[in-house]
Amino acid sequence: MKKRIISWLKNNWILVLILLVGAFLRLYKINEFMTFLGDEGRDVIVVRNLLVKADPILIGPGTSIGSMYLGPLYYYFIAPFLFLFNFSPVGPAVEIAFLGVITIFLIYKVSKEWFGETASIFSSILYAISPVVIIYSRSSWNPNIMPFFALFSIYSIWKVWKEKKYNWLIVTVISYAFVLQSHYLGLLLAPVLFIFWLISKVPVKYTLIAGSVFLFLMSPLFIFDIRHDWMNTKAFYKFLTVRQETVSIKPWKAIPNVYPIFVDINTSLLTGKNLLVGKIITPLIILSLAWFIAVRKRIKQFNKPLLVLIIWLGFALLGLALYKQHIYDHYFGFIFPALFILLGFILQFVYKTKFKILAILIFLILVFVNLKNSPILFSPNRQLQRSENVSKDIINKSLGEAFNFAVVAERNYEDGYQYFLEKENSKMVEIDPQIPESVKAQLFVVCEMEEKKCDPTHSSKAEVANFGWSKIDSMWEVDGVIIYKLIHTK
Repeated sequence: MKKRIISWLKNNWILVLILLVGAFLRLYKINEFMTFLGDEGRDVIVVRNLLVKADPILIGPGTSIGSMYLGPLYYYFIAPFLFLFNFSPVGPAVEIAFLGVITIFLIYKVSKEWFGETASIFSSILYAISPVVIIYSRSSWNPNIMPFFALFSIYSIWKVWKEKKYNWLIVTVISYAFVLQSHYLGLLLAPVLFIFWLISKVPVKYTLIAGSVFLFLMSPLFIFDIRHDWMNTKAFYKFLTVRQETVSIKPWKAIPNVYPIFVDINTSLLTGKNLLVGKIITPLIILSLAWFIAVRKRIKQFNKPLLVLIIWLGFALLGLALYKQHIYDHYFGFIFPALFILLGFILQFVYKTKFKILAILIFLILVFVNLKNSPILFSPNRQLQRSENVSKDIINKSLGEAFNFAVVAERNYEDGYQYFLEKENSKMVEIDPQIPESVKAQLFVVCEMEEKKCDPTHSSKAEVANFGWSKIDSMWEVDGVIIYKLIHTK
């Protein structure tokens, strides 16, 4: 056994090195670099309640638009690591980092199987060092699991289509359930999976089994909807039919937006946010792809894995082009792997022509701009430590008495701090306007803005306004944020 392992390591030393680099970039000081704000706090509050109070979870996080909820699979997914790390939020972040490393391995494996070893080396190295990918691979947040499960769902439907391994359809639906419950943009993956399921002519037995598994995994959300007057279904219907300021239902209007979005995606993922390189690499990808297709057409061959990538990216670009509001980097999660696999293939194709030097030059430029902007070169945010230190300080200042709590910030809310307040069994009470007894004698307000913008006694924030007329009893600073203790005016 030992000899077999040593032999495997010798034969796959490049892959091992890539995985070690990827693991280092994701795990280095992860407790200091990880994002831990309101969303992350909300998630661990829910999962801790599941583990400590046996509180079953039927829905996942709410979406930022449309008042819709995701399914709860993500919460169940991170629960074991939260428990193993003694309820430290670092646990789920480490789990996501491990999943990110596994994604690197899967990209290598898929690229090698589809296109060859050179392509697999190009694609996996660039994925391992991409700053945006690293940032979303070292924090626990529901969209961050999407790259792995999106690629696994595509790879498994490939197995169904190309190799007629129909049992893999179960893997497809399980993976896709995770995609869909991590972010609703995963819906853009559905047409791709449906097309290849359709042309695979899967026997009815396997389709029924896979369909049953998918329905089971989606059932908690369905049960929630039944119990709450189809709230999620109604919100989703309204989102598609009424909210025309968010999504256009006219596909032809998306066409002018496709190329700019492709540039944005390439700039974010492939070039370390270097816009100039992003604008150069995008037409090179398109021209190289056209060149390859033209060559293969002449010799009456076409690369089937490439067809999968083109359809995958085609539906993604069209769907994103229909979206009318700002597109954030995490929206691209379901196509993270596709871009790198495609680029690896193109670099390999160019490398095997008389333009070998060009392929090497492009690769080295991409490595340079990505490493130059690597997130480990910047100071850690220490958001987790700040949340914990501020919470402990508030508990000490409350002197064992009940208190209310609020956060005044531009891009954060209470749950990141609240998790530690609850974990330490503090006497924090959330104000319910319908219950006068929930308003306590003291309110602690954490302000994450500069002092002149804080003004907690006049804040319109519900958690502050519901406290009533107040005055500042004291104020101090902890880890760069200002804490105010408010008491009622007499």
